[in-house]
Amino acid sequence: MSENISETDVVGQTEGAQMKPESFLPEDYRPAEDEPFMNDRQLEYFRRKLINWKHELMAGSRDTIEGLQDSTRNIPDVADRASEETDRALELRTRDRQRKLVAKIDAALRRIDDGEYGYCQVTGDPISLKRLDARPIATMTLEAQERHERREKVHRDD
Repeated sequence: MSENISETDVVGQTEGAQMKPESFLPEDYRPAEDEPFMNDRQLEYFRRKLINWKHELMAGSRDTIEGLQDSTRNIPDVADRASEETDRALELRTRDRQRKLVAKIDAALRRIDDGEYGYCQVTGDPISLKRLDARPIATMTLEAQERHERREKVHRDD
């Protein structure tokens, strides 16, 4: 990466979001347990997966904004208006969750660039490839995540 990369290099892409041109990755490639963990191909696979996910979320956000701008009509029926407002509130809540998800995707892309991706932030152990494929923003092994959730539940119940 060059030293002078701005926060947004290309519209919709953030630092660390560029695919490495030298990394050829077949369309049908899937990370395998029998190859070295977090080798260049695996890192590129997860980088592309994260970038594509982020682009899908951003496109959905743009569609929501356009839809909200288009639907600023006056609805005379109170029940219909209430229904539309409820739908709008639900859509905005969903988009807020997705905005937070985009931040987690950006953090995962930074971890790839920093060489920390795929390793548990609690134990330092490798996170299983199946878990990363299902949840590429995972920061903990399944066991560490379960312990964290149990502790969180115990403290919440107090």
